[in-house]
Amino acid sequence: MATTNDLKNGTVLNLDGQLWSVVWFQHHKPGKGGAIVRTKLKNVMSGKVVDKTFNADVRVETANVDKRAMSYLYNDGSSYVFMDAETYDQVHLAPATVGEAANFLLDNQAAVVAMHEGTPLYIELPASVELTIEYTEPGLQGDRSTGGTKPARLETGYEIAVPLFITSGEKVKVDTRDGSYLGRAS
Repeated sequence: MATTNDLKNGTVLNLDGQLWSVVWFQHHKPGKGGAIVRTKLKNVMSGKVVDKTFNADVRVETANVDKRAMSYLYNDGSSYVFMDAETYDQVHLAPATVGEAANFLLDNQAAVVAMHEGTPLYIELPASVELTIEYTEPGLQGDRSTGGTKPARLETGYEIAVPLFITSGEKVKVDTRDGSYLGRAS
């Protein structure tokens, strides 16, 4: 148990039998009355985001989430297989659990798998990954005042927008949170 004053981004709460992750919070003291804590909570299982306001110093139940360093092994068609870095146990994750992170997974990719009471909740990838451009059209300069972009297919099959000077076979950095191009890999 913790109070609403102890909330931080990433804290997982157990509210009404469901797990909610704190995405954003703000302590607020209005002119009259007691202090309140405004939060933006994301349902760990469904991904639904809601705004919830708590009174300050109210007790909330926190969930015990075990985050383990794992590496991605392969996709067997129905699930993604990860291996625990310490115990070498293999864990099969459903595509719904992996979610958008599947667009950036390569063999032996490091990831953090969050588990609650033995049930995998979600995975966290590094903020950026280096991937190879599998195919992109040659960029042709046209009459435009700013730099343009073109679509490019990564080695994982995911498509991103890259600047015109990027060619097939180059390694680029990609932001795993929103899938945006960050620059050439060094």
